[in-house]
Amino acid sequence: MKHKPTDYDNTFSIDNVIFGFDEGSLKVLLIERAEEAFIGKMALPGNLVRHDENLDLGASRILYELTGLKDAHLEQLYTFGDINRHPLGRVITVAYYSLIRIKKYKLQPKISFAKRAAWIPVAEIPQLAFDHNVIVEKALDRLRGKLRYKPIGFELLSEKFSLSQLQDLYESILLIAIDKRNFRKKILSYDFLIALNEKQKDVSHRAAKLYRFDKKRYELLDKKGINFEL
Repeated sequence: MKHKPTDYDNTFSIDNVIFGFDEGSLKVLLIERAEEAFIGKMALPGNLVRHDENLDLGASRILYELTGLKDAHLEQLYTFGDINRHPLGRVITVAYYSLIRIKKYKLQPKISFAKRAAWIPVAEIPQLAFDHNVIVEKALDRLRGKLRYKPIGFELLSEKFSLSQLQDLYESILLIAIDKRNFRKKILSYDFLIALNEKQKDVSHRAAKLYRFDKKRYELLDKKGINFEL
């Protein structure tokens, strides 16, 4: 079904901050806009909300239309309502964010105003359309804060990973150096990693042992009051 401009609330939008981790770098999913305002600028996957949809459905629909991504778990982040945030008039936006495994998805925009979608390293994000740099910074603050007390980093890694890859993820996101010995001792002490009878393949260095995050085990420990902190 093709929707008309009148089907949308032109004062209310949703923007999605989608994080991924690849090649040792935290990345964010951006689109190149093919329409005004900010034609040719990179932006977060965002659009107006329809009159007949709730926020969660709108966030999922917009993400799919602009990037081709489906079934990503989206969590509300913050509401941005600066009077001058949109050049065409007052538009309030609700931002969502998500952590996904990049290699699990294929980018394929479905509607014309997204010329292309691309994963951009957080350290290389250009000046974005609207106030999207501010939104990304808010999402980064939330991610960094939550990463210290919840084991959400596993959502960014492959299902099987080495402890070095896990440490690289934490260091890349938190922008700190972590002592290797202390990190391994602490992360293994929580007892929610399963050591696999497998090692890395096709690597130029000594192949490391692989692990898997046991989410059910973590949820059980969490109910018992595990104090996760890194």
